[in-house]
Amino acid sequence: MEDQDKKPSFGQVVLSTLAAAIGVQSNKNRERDFKGGSIKAYIAAGVIFTTLFVITLILVVKTVLSNMG
Repeated sequence: MEDQDKKPSFGQVVLSTLAAAIGVQSNKNRERDFKGGSIKAYIAAGVIFTTLFVITLILVVKTVLSNMG
């Protein structure tokens, strides 16, 4: 029970954000996030992930379009 009461590490926040992005998350991790996590950390991770995802999509599309001639 002690593991659920302590705050998630940076790596756990990142993994939880990635799991949320693709729609998979174990019940144990979800409970850990809601009990010990800071909402600010998850919002920041979500914004950063979304920004990186959009930038990646833009770069992929530009690369594909430039290679088509």
